[in-house]
Amino acid sequence: METTSIALVDQNRLAREGLKALFAAEEFSVVSEASSLEEALREIPAGAEPRLVLVDPAPMGDTAQVVRSLKDSCRHAHVVVLTGHLEAHDMAEAIQAGADGFLMKDISVAGLVQSLRLVLMGEKVFPSHLAAMLISGRTAGHEILSAAPSPRGLSRRETQILQRLLGGDSNKMIANALGISEATIKVHLKGLLRKIDATNRTQAAIWALNNGFGAAPAAP
Repeated sequence: METTSIALVDQNRLAREGLKALFAAEEFSVVSEASSLEEALREIPAGAEPRLVLVDPAPMGDTAQVVRSLKDSCRHAHVVVLTGHLEAHDMAEAIQAGADGFLMKDISVAGLVQSLRLVLMGEKVFPSHLAAMLISGRTAGHEILSAAPSPRGLSRRETQILQRLLGGDSNKMIANALGISEATIKVHLKGLLRKIDATNRTQAAIWALNNGFGAAPAAP
């Protein structure tokens, strides 16, 4: 089985050892590890550039700067934040800085492995429940999304559904909120995904973040 090279950047040695043991049973091979950004910038370029860099930037200072530094050093690697620090503003800045994923350390083993596989396929991954924290466009007094909404031909109903997706709502929750059937939601959702060139709800939520859909869900 072909393995995917991965570099670990985490201040916690026990966390790194745990991840190495986990990846030993999967298709990932840890080729480098570091306890700080400075050590990572020294060690990672010394060998072959890994395809994935998994980093917990919380103890290392500014999340966005950590991500940018790693992206600059490993230009062809996917950088994924894996942290126990829950902060929507950090997630938004990490994505804007080029992170390919933002995951929490309480994720299941299967969830982590599947998320990394999606990243390797070119998708961006992040916890859907964190998206709800960004709906207002502001977190901790910082402007997250400043662009005006860009409907790009979306109908009013599609816009309502997109904003509900950003809040992490299920089809049933959206149907109840808008007063229509789940079957109708599915039809609108299919058309919405086609219009914005997304293949799933996660990609649609990311598109919404990138295109200024930070306002509260529109009233039905």
